[in-house]
Amino acid sequence: MKLTKVNYLKARDFILANARMIERRLFQFYFENDNAEGVYHAVYAYRNQDGGFGHGMEPDTASPESQPLFSIMALETLDDVGYLTKEIIRDDFMPYFESITTEKGGIPWMLKPKSNYPCEAHFKTVKERSALSTTAPLLGILEKYKMDLPWMIKAEQFVWGEFDRIKDKHVFCYLCVPRWLMFLKHTKNQKTAIKTINNLKHAIGNQGIICDDKSDEGWGLYGKPHRLNYATNSNSVCSSLFSSEDIESDLTALISKQKDDGRWDTWYGISEGTKLEWAGIQTLWALEVLKNYGKIEN
Repeated sequence: MKLTKVNYLKARDFILANARMIERRLFQFYFENDNAEGVYHAVYAYRNQDGGFGHGMEPDTASPESQPLFSIMALETLDDVGYLTKEIIRDDFMPYFESITTEKGGIPWMLKPKSNYPCEAHFKTVKERSALSTTAPLLGILEKYKMDLPWMIKAEQFVWGEFDRIKDKHVFCYLCVPRWLMFLKHTKNQKTAIKTINNLKHAIGNQGIICDDKSDEGWGLYGKPHRLNYATNSNSVCSSLFSSEDIESDLTALISKQKDDGRWDTWYGISEGTKLEWAGIQTLWALEVLKNYGKIEN
């Protein structure tokens, strides 16, 4: 089963009419052969004078304040489209990350808001401590671009210690796992990395994490991941966990979940506007996965 051309065009129109500029530029990059410079400018619209990224880069908050997670998201996006360079990392990103590094050597997931803006409740109760989900991908990108910074020494000690501490906890978070893998793929300590990857794969495949109830409204969303969340393409690290039949079944279900107006929906959003923003993010993600598996009609 493939997404029909008609339904692909519905998804395109939904993104172009409703999504944020960053998703529109990413769509044009991935599907309409646009260059990466447009993505760069869309990403930098979220940048603050302190070098961090804010302004609701994740739509769960309307706060303009810089946040570590949003800055990681910006870094990942530029890497994904091939626009990132050593100079951009060193000059535009590292001063901010160094300024928020904790005594343990890592960077927090989020910082408590200093001002009162609409946001989900979990933003108001964050603990400002070093987090694996932000420190690991930053280290991974630094290793990928063959950078050698003093900051990396203590950060790497923190990351390996955190892997030992959490073991197989949080593998249910399909947003965290790829960020861990960014580090594990590029670290020089491949012997330990391979062992850690195998432990992660074992936990994902044997802890009942995958939601097989395709009739569940939350299927594939946060808390109820499906296989495609962990294997966004056939070359994903976790692809070997799943049979081709199960992947095909999830792809068929993903196609069937498209709404009449072209979107793939979520339950996220602090307002009707941010629900549309999240739907734009989810729709772009669905199209990318279907494209990766060759499931969009020409």
